[in-house]
Amino acid sequence: QVPGMKEILLMGFYQPHEALGRFLVSAQQEFKIPIRYLQEYAALGTGGGIYHFRDQILSGGAEAFFVLNADVCSEFPLQEMLEFRQRHGDAHGFVILGTTANRTQALNYGCIVANADTQEVQHYVEKPSTFVSEIINCGIYLFTPTIFQHIGEVFQRNQRELVLEESSNGWQRAEVIRLEQDVFTALAGSGQLYVYKTDGFWSQIKSAGSAIYASRLYLNQYSKNHPERLAQNKPGGPVIRGNVYIHPTASIDSTAVLGPNVSIGEGVTVGAGVRVRESIVLHGASLHDHTCVLNTIVGWDSTIGRWARVEGTPSDPNPNDPYAKIDSETLFRDGRLTPSITILGCSVTIPAEVVILNSIVLPHKELSRSYKNQIIL
Repeated sequence: QVPGMKEILLMGFYQPHEALGRFLVSAQQEFKIPIRYLQEYAALGTGGGIYHFRDQILSGGAEAFFVLNADVCSEFPLQEMLEFRQRHGDAHGFVILGTTANRTQALNYGCIVANADTQEVQHYVEKPSTFVSEIINCGIYLFTPTIFQHIGEVFQRNQRELVLEESSNGWQRAEVIRLEQDVFTALAGSGQLYVYKTDGFWSQIKSAGSAIYASRLYLNQYSKNHPERLAQNKPGGPVIRGNVYIHPTASIDSTAVLGPNVSIGEGVTVGAGVRVRESIVLHGASLHDHTCVLNTIVGWDSTIGRWARVEGTPSDPNPNDPYAKIDSETLFRDGRLTPSITILGCSVTIPAEVVILNSIVLPHKELSRSYKNQIIL
């Protein structure tokens, strides 16, 4: 939707595979824009990756480019960031998207101190040990090609330092560059780095549990901007409570009750008397009659038997604090599995009349009984 957008590049250290290839083809057809995946030869950090592929990024004569971390969800106010940079009249300025966090949680993010009038970043600290600022880095940036000069200086410095160390793999480590600690910290106060503060929604997605919270944010956004995407209560249809998305190919019994914050994928079957709340049901899954699914991600082609109950524990931010963010929970605490949402991998079969609580079930498992607070390998 950004005028003049010419190409999308996905970068990562992940081995490309068939599913990613299919996704790229379908996304190109949908958005009518070239989309390519560039694989790093090693994990190069948030700055090293774009520096390594700088020729690819600049090959079309780009005036500017956005860098978006893939583990965040947001309204992505890209057009507003472009207009913000133009208003500041700095053709070579860089823009960070920022948002407000509470004082305690701000310590878990990159913190930005900016001039109140010009929004120029004067100080930047990544995950400080003491309070610095309530404005945090959202991991969404607008750069011009001159950013590569600054990243290049870090690369040269890393190489010089590695010459002093006798290290066999120094060539690789010199290319590992972190945008936040290595580049932004140095650029702060130079008059080239600005922050655009958004009041729209933003959250990191560091754990599987945060996916349901992210889904809730997007469904809420749909209710404002694209209400036609959401399911409505209709005669002879299921009961819809709150924001619910149902793929057109899904088959939902009229006695089912869905919502709030439910997303039903392609080809899903939902039987009679089924209750689904705060959950994501991915394509091809089947929920048999009278199942209850709460705070759960149901994987592709999974089956939940009649009268089964599959439930997780949400790890939502404090609803009474408008600036609260979702905490990045560790999988284990004190040697025990942290109670979180329940996740069923693809092609999992849950038998009738069992309870699955706060558990993670890996793909292609056929369970025979109830489980609680377990990872089923």
